[in-house]
Amino acid sequence: MSILAGKKILLGVTGSIAAYKAALLTRLLVRAGAEVQVVMTRAAQDFITPLTLATLSKRPVLIEFVKDETGSWNNHVELGLWADLIVIAPVSAHTLAKLANGFCDDLLSAVYLSARCPVYLAPAMDLDMYRHPATLDNLRRLQSFGNHLIQAEHGELASGLVGEGRLAEPEHILAELERHFRHRPVFRHKRVLITAGPTQEPIDPVRFVSNHSTGKMGYAIANVFAQAGAEVTLVSGPTQLPVPDPTVRRIAVRSAREMFEAAEPEFGRADIVILAAAVADYTPAHPADQKIKKKEAEFSLEMTKTVDIAATFGSRKRPGQIMIGFALETNDEVNNALGKLRAKNLDFIVLNSLRDPGAGFGHDTNKITVIDKEERIYQFDLKSKDEVAADLLKLVEEQISQA
Repeated sequence: MSILAGKKILLGVTGSIAAYKAALLTRLLVRAGAEVQVVMTRAAQDFITPLTLATLSKRPVLIEFVKDETGSWNNHVELGLWADLIVIAPVSAHTLAKLANGFCDDLLSAVYLSARCPVYLAPAMDLDMYRHPATLDNLRRLQSFGNHLIQAEHGELASGLVGEGRLAEPEHILAELERHFRHRPVFRHKRVLITAGPTQEPIDPVRFVSNHSTGKMGYAIANVFAQAGAEVTLVSGPTQLPVPDPTVRRIAVRSAREMFEAAEPEFGRADIVILAAAVADYTPAHPADQKIKKKEAEFSLEMTKTVDIAATFGSRKRPGQIMIGFALETNDEVNNALGKLRAKNLDFIVLNSLRDPGAGFGHDTNKITVIDKEERIYQFDLKSKDEVAADLLKLVEEQISQA
């Protein structure tokens, strides 16, 4: 279920050529389960019809204060109180100037001044208008009031110029609103260090020792913590996955040694450390500089232990710092996980069993058992890795709140 399900969203649409994108944004919001009330300015009707937005939102579009000749009216105060969030997309240079200076000559500006909920502004205008000092000053002023800005994007503009000023794509606006509702105050200013993916231990310039980890679980965890408002650093072994959230800082590494060296300077600053990477336990002792040629019938590889990242960090863990480790087991799962929890000074250990269908490497699902430092056991059903990440977020949130 979308985080927007049941949320009351008031969508303001102003006089901009980009107003046509409001139709897709309305559809995306409704599809996500939101209740959408569209309020248009008079000028917006020149670019998109109220009928289009009324059909998509399944509600009459509001434009004027007075509904009809009987004198009934659209109560701007009630609308401002009804909304869980207001997003004005597109917001023109003219409307920006009105809102920044408190002018109130239409229904949308009256609703804005009456609102007690968060307000998001997605500007759209031509390049030079967007860069003009007056516009920039209005944007700064509106942000100083506590409004949120969805930055205009770079691209081809209606004038034929190419540059900044294009309305953010509806999918990007939707993602921004979802991020807003996922934010948790407890994670504000929290630094989170996450390791993810496999490591590759070189045999020679061509070959390496590795495992089947895809990084999906670690990346899902990075995504939910970033969307909850945390400052996330993701130290990732080789994977084909994109950065999970634009705010996540990803550091790409290859070997266990590189992962440790990248994570170590981040560890001391982190409030929460989640070690989800499948780090190799052993690495070739003497990797060759040149490709090893096939000669003998048998080939022996001398291996040496890698640095134990979890144990090293666990020995340095400071009071209040939360550490979570992962254990992928094939037998005697709970006892093995408990041993790691104690030996590595973890607050939680997340246990996967390869004997559970749909769990472990390569799947989009996972089935976990979590054990905390008091050795309480939390068992979860098979879920998508995004849902598993949300469960872990909730456990950490409860731990912080109790502290």
